[in-house]
Amino acid sequence: MTRTQADPVRSQVERDSVGHDDRTLRILSTSDVAGIDITLTDVVSVVEQAYRTLAEGRSDNPRKLTVKPDDGHSVAYAMLGRDGERKVVAVKTSYKYGLHEDRDRQHYYTTLTLYDDETGLPVAMLDCGRVGALRTPAVSALLARELAAPGSRSVLVIGTGTQGRLALPFLLTTLPDLKRLMLFGTHPDGIGAVQEELERYFPGRELEVVSDLRAAAEEADIVLATAGPNTPARVEADWLKPSALCVLVGYGIAPSTLHRARRVIATSAAQMQVTGIDMADREGRLPEVDAEFPDVLAGRASGRTDAGQSIFAYNSGLVVTDIALGHRFAQLALAQELGTAVPLWK
Repeated sequence: MTRTQADPVRSQVERDSVGHDDRTLRILSTSDVAGIDITLTDVVSVVEQAYRTLAEGRSDNPRKLTVKPDDGHSVAYAMLGRDGERKVVAVKTSYKYGLHEDRDRQHYYTTLTLYDDETGLPVAMLDCGRVGALRTPAVSALLARELAAPGSRSVLVIGTGTQGRLALPFLLTTLPDLKRLMLFGTHPDGIGAVQEELERYFPGRELEVVSDLRAAAEEADIVLATAGPNTPARVEADWLKPSALCVLVGYGIAPSTLHRARRVIATSAAQMQVTGIDMADREGRLPEVDAEFPDVLAGRASGRTDAGQSIFAYNSGLVVTDIALGHRFAQLALAQELGTAVPLWK
């Protein structure tokens, strides 16, 4: 993919297009957001821009706040941030209930509220589910583009949930030379959904559903773990090629893949210390992060430094990517006159 720098004139026009008076708030429902057409290339470009702006010190991404009861039945997050390229401030909230239940019995709600930081006016509040479902696999695809060994041709995706279903289309967007696409999953409906998404974006591409996880991992140049916490998958370091890239989004790879990696990259070292504790060693320690990914994208730090080295990459969400992509959705929605204007402050 050709990298392009953000056009400040275009950005200003886009920012002006989402303004309105200060007493209403544009609400974009799940169905509003679902009806917006956006290309995978557009998503990748927006997310990459958000990372670059953060690395340049023009955006702010404070640590998230977390609330979780002792019995662990729910978890809630609050995230505040500012995108310095789009001049947007936003608050994201995320709440999941029923963590001990099966997937179909859990409740998940997430919203993003955007404000224009040049005019001081509200932009929109939207359901953030689709934003998260797109930005996370886009980040994984960027990690793969920057960190995979030269000549990588095979990938193993573990998990068929929200993040697993678009993993392969995004990977093929940033790494079009991938030839072997392997999938390990335990939910037939999820496997079917992965196949549908692959056919939708890349018709005719073959998906290899694997049952022997170790054999697949031994042949993969890239291993992307997106499964839920109840997955039986647990890829160990000694299963992998010496130059393999492991990207962790959810679950599916063992702590050894982190502790034995020759290089560790994280989207945020601070977030990894908080949310990556399940990958700690017996003393509860995590290895030092060699570089943060925004700095790698911006050329301020090195990603892969040796073609033969193993790399572990930790993909945790940064709210600046939600803000940038949410703002892009708001632009597209308002151009199509989608959503409901609510006189919230009247």
